[in-house]
Amino acid sequence: MDASEDGDEAEGGNGTIDDAGRKRKSPVWNEFSKITVMVKGVPVKKGECKYCKKNIAINKSGSTTQFIRHMQKCSVRLASFKKQNFLTGTDFIKVGAATNGNLGIFKFSKESVREYMAKMIIVHEYPFRMVEHEFFVLFCRMLNALFEKISRMTIRNDCIKLHASEKNKLKIMLTSVLKISLTSDLWTSNQTIGYMCLTAHFMNSEWILQKRILNFCSLPPPHTGVSIDDAIFCCLSDWGIESKVSTITLDNASSNDSAVRYLKDSFSRIGKLFFKGKIFHVRCCAHILNLMVQDGLHEIKDVIQNIRESVKYLKMSSSRLYNFAEIAKQVNIPVARRLVLDVPTRWNSTYAMLESTLIFRDVFPRYGDRDNNYVWLPSDLDWEKAENVCKILEVFHDASNVFSGVSYPTSNLFLPEIWKVKQILNEKSVEFDETYYLKSMVDRMKSKFEKYWGQCNLLMSIAAVLDPRFKMKLIEFSFPKIYPAQEADKNIRYVIDSLYELYAEYVASNAVSNDKDEDKAKGEASNSVSTHIKGKTKRKF
Repeated sequence: MDASEDGDEAEGGNGTIDDAGRKRKSPVWNEFSKITVMVKGVPVKKGECKYCKKNIAINKSGSTTQFIRHMQKCSVRLASFKKQNFLTGTDFIKVGAATNGNLGIFKFSKESVREYMAKMIIVHEYPFRMVEHEFFVLFCRMLNALFEKISRMTIRNDCIKLHASEKNKLKIMLTSVLKISLTSDLWTSNQTIGYMCLTAHFMNSEWILQKRILNFCSLPPPHTGVSIDDAIFCCLSDWGIESKVSTITLDNASSNDSAVRYLKDSFSRIGKLFFKGKIFHVRCCAHILNLMVQDGLHEIKDVIQNIRESVKYLKMSSSRLYNFAEIAKQVNIPVARRLVLDVPTRWNSTYAMLESTLIFRDVFPRYGDRDNNYVWLPSDLDWEKAENVCKILEVFHDASNVFSGVSYPTSNLFLPEIWKVKQILNEKSVEFDETYYLKSMVDRMKSKFEKYWGQCNLLMSIAAVLDPRFKMKLIEFSFPKIYPAQEADKNIRYVIDSLYELYAEYVASNAVSNDKDEDKAKGEASNSVSTHIKGKTKRKF
């Protein structure tokens, strides 16, 4: 049989056509032609190199490894590519490598391929098994014929090695950091497995705010103060930063309060408790806001339930939503806004639900006239309650957004926001009489405010003073509005005294380090002078 009858190339294509008219997938067929030769009277299919004309047997399994090996060492092929300044099968072009018209040649690195594949798996959260998927392997081989399939266990080990490497880099970075603030959170998964996440916040050498997750680990129940303390301190010891911790922010659980006491004792024993622990424990402000609002919303739970069921009823059917939107158009209400269904445990989503439904307040009664199955229509009094509650929640919502910022410091913004919260609570508490529902709601919120923010928050106050926009003026303005008159004066004096004390501690700590640097510099200067004098003496004589 003639070779051309069985293995003609597809003109203009990147591959060749087999006997069944199908295009072969492997790019090696750009370098080989399929032929049939007679061996002892038996026709055998082989691949003929287009450069050296050597025939190589085709495996029944369809493997192309033998062709790739030949491509790597075919002297005729390599010489041809070198002469034309083309890329060989063991090279690839680096993006932007050459701009003068010549191709840049770089060695193909299996190690680099595996490293970046591990990064891809981690960043995009792909499963390890992805590297074994048939078409993923084919895709990689189309990019480079030298790509070798990687097992899921191999890529798993590569990810672990990459994690260890990145952890070591972060350890080196943290050695140059003076102080680190921590945040920690606990929760239980739907598999009833407890987890703890510990995050470090610090300024790098360029004074840019950094955030790094140090540990994300399982924490078996019960989540007692001792177990939380052990987990956090073991993590800090592993990273070698137990002497750098300045503050830790936790939720307002009793177990966290116990953990803070144990942590303070641990740091005191090793003499590493910053500022005598006065600003060590920071209660999560967003969590306190959540507790305050949840207490307040309990007073109008029936109103919220009616509105929630109304939204749920409409969103369960596309035809109901369509009819609702048509009625909204008739009363000239823009339908660009959508109804929002809340998550009962998240008050900010409840605020978003109330805010969105108030826009369509006039639509609900008209829809109820057309749908007899709709039985959750809020009354006029319910809408009035929802509207008044939204005015209060708007202040809490704005404060929550400020407190929840992650790309900028938030401690200096705490005082202006809680002043606004206290102001709206004071206004609403005297605006209504004892029989009005808002009076009871606001009183519950004020009670929670006094529980958590009734005492001066020293860290947040110092941060506000250090903000050049505020300085002491904000303290002097806001404290009389947040605290009773006598307490306000006492707290202002407490902040001033603490600022002086904190400054003295920084001076003392920097003096020790400066003395060490100065002694070292004097020693180096003394050695340099003596060497210089000795050199002069030798030259004189």
